[in-house]
Amino acid sequence: MSQRVEKAVEILKNTGVRMTPQRHAILSYLLETMNHPTADEIYKALEGKFPNMSVATIYNNLRVFKDAGLVRELTYGDASSRFDANVEEDHYHAICSECGSIRDFHFPYLRDAEASAAESIGFRVTGHRMEVYGICEDCQKKTH
Repeated sequence: MSQRVEKAVEILKNTGVRMTPQRHAILSYLLETMNHPTADEIYKALEGKFPNMSVATIYNNLRVFKDAGLVRELTYGDASSRFDANVEEDHYHAICSECGSIRDFHFPYLRDAEASAAESIGFRVTGHRMEVYGICEDCQKKTH
């Protein structure tokens, strides 16, 4: 078990969350793949191992993880939320308009935008979000 999974399990136990095999599998999948999956993608990845697990179980556990601060829910205006288990470091998302994949990237200068909003207009910033849209390397290779 990876250190990230162990740390997350400890956080859940400290908040009184009982660790079931399904919950552990969902958490491990999120933390080990880091590919911003939808609940349906998690379900499909785990259904062979847990044939009695429902999509509702996935959603319920994602809510538990979200409440514990272990995942962020990413919504993009369509019906399917994606879940990001990288909550320890500030990062942004590059989203492929061909295949829908989401990749993390770092760009520290956006903190300057928060500081500018605070200084120039007295705005109390509580956060920000940035996405870059385009075509990922894999999809670019497919079109050539």
